[in-house]
Amino acid sequence: MHVDAAYAGSAFICPEFRPLMNGIEYAESFDFNPHKWMEVNFDCSAMWIKDRSTVVNAFNVDPIFLRHQYQNVAPDYRHWQIPLGRRFRSLKLWFVLRLYGVKGLQSFIRKHVGLAHQFESLIKSDDRFELNAPVVLGLICFRYKGTNEQNEALLKRINDEAKIYMVPCTLSGKFCIRFAVAASRTEPRHIEFAWQTIVANLEQMLAQDGASGGQ
Repeated sequence: MHVDAAYAGSAFICPEFRPLMNGIEYAESFDFNPHKWMEVNFDCSAMWIKDRSTVVNAFNVDPIFLRHQYQNVAPDYRHWQIPLGRRFRSLKLWFVLRLYGVKGLQSFIRKHVGLAHQFESLIKSDDRFELNAPVVLGLICFRYKGTNEQNEALLKRINDEAKIYMVPCTLSGKFCIRFAVAASRTEPRHIEFAWQTIVANLEQMLAQDGASGGQ
């Protein structure tokens, strides 16, 4: 079993979110992307493998001209992937860890989770919208209490305006909109701006639907 904790994995630097990892001991591998929510610039992925031999056996390329005296002394990462060479991505991760420290990164994650709950409160304050999943970290899944087609049209209208950008998902057959807090300098005013943008686009869409005789 592989766990792809792409965005959420960074949150596990905070002890209060680690119960979300319960059962991780049953996984064969675990991966997350520090460039998504840990202040590391693109691209950077961190992966743990319980038994590296499965990967090495799959990608091993060992012609005589690639052999060297340090084989079997240290991991040879050319056997962990298709390319023979690899970028020094761990260096930029190391710099972020040195710059922020554990407490700095924990504070960063906790601030974003708080901003997500701010957005959650705004949704709950408007009876036209609904939450479609619990808000645990920095991701909020919500929708207008209308048809899937209306929600799809709303998202397209918002993204075409290009003030904010969101992506969809489907939960229990419902077309939902995903709002994620991840940008480095996000503040409460940005959450309020995003919400106002969403509401304004909804009201414009409903006004146009009403003018054309729609629901």
